[in-house]
Amino acid sequence: MKLNSLHDLFVHELRDIYDAERQLVKALRKMAKAASADDLRNAFEEHLAQTEGQINRLESVFEEFDLKPKGRTCEAMKGMVEEGKTVMDSAADEATGDAGLIAAAQKVEHYEIASYGCLATWARQLGNDNAARLLRETLAEEKNADAKLNALAEGRINAEAGPTAEPAKEMRTQGDGRSEHNGHHRAGEEENKRAGEMTEARSDMAPI
Repeated sequence: MKLNSLHDLFVHELRDIYDAERQLVKALRKMAKAASADDLRNAFEEHLAQTEGQINRLESVFEEFDLKPKGRTCEAMKGMVEEGKTVMDSAADEATGDAGLIAAAQKVEHYEIASYGCLATWARQLGNDNAARLLRETLAEEKNADAKLNALAEGRINAEAGPTAEPAKEMRTQGDGRSEHNGHHRAGEEENKRAGEMTEARSDMAPI
């Protein structure tokens, strides 16, 4: 299909995100079951309910443009869902699995934030303020969901998935006597600290 106008582009992307949200409903159910931390599971279940509401909101946007709700396969979401599944299948422990699930979910949120931001702007430029308002409501929900995931990651989950006390192959001794593990230096001021003590690794989950 040739995209000959902003209206064509809007409809193209609207159908893309409609399919993406329907894929996400299925994925969030699986992610909620896979999460070991109660607060993370609750966050996924809460966003699942929101996503179902967002699908209804998208159907209202279709109506605003006199279109039947219809999706087109969102390959981006398909890939991100598959990536999330790989994390669930590969994590060796619960804390690492939860950190990976948050990363996978935030990739989805960032994709949706970009999509809804564009759609809301285009709807306004196409003269449909009501559709723009509906899309901005969903955009705000996606930003809030991303912020909650970020708070969970930085508040506890990343720390729990930090390095163990066991020696790692990546550890190397520097000339000044300090050791380094995955780019994070352990403190060396106190001589009575054990040689294997490492600082906790924290992943930067800040939204784009």
